[in-house]
Amino acid sequence: MKRLLATFALSLALTVSATPGLAEGNAATGKDIYNAVCWECHSVEKSGRDKIGPNLFGLFGATAGQRAVSFESRHSAELKNSGIVWSEETLDKWLASPEKFVPFTIMPFVGFPEKTARDDVIAYLKSVTQ
Repeated sequence: MKRLLATFALSLALTVSATPGLAEGNAATGKDIYNAVCWECHSVEKSGRDKIGPNLFGLFGATAGQRAVSFESRHSAELKNSGIVWSEETLDKWLASPEKFVPFTIMPFVGFPEKTARDDVIAYLKSVTQ
């Protein structure tokens, strides 16, 4: 029985660690990055207002360019028509390079080339926007 449980635990650990696209970032570090780079354009509070960019509360599971009614007219047509549903995986690609992920997007941000920075920001956003 112990051997069976140990095998099951190892199998589960390998499955979880091998799941692609899941951010394993540090939310505290992500908050620091957000406060240094993102806060001027995006709010994250439940009833926060849109700024230069849309409020990010409720981001995960939302369709890109469709969620923020008061901001909708300011999204690029390319983003509105992309069909992207925001998840850890899609947000990672977006944060790496918005312009490469959705050509002709109007977000004036070059991206975070470091995977750890993206993971940290995603972990922070997950902690405050759901």
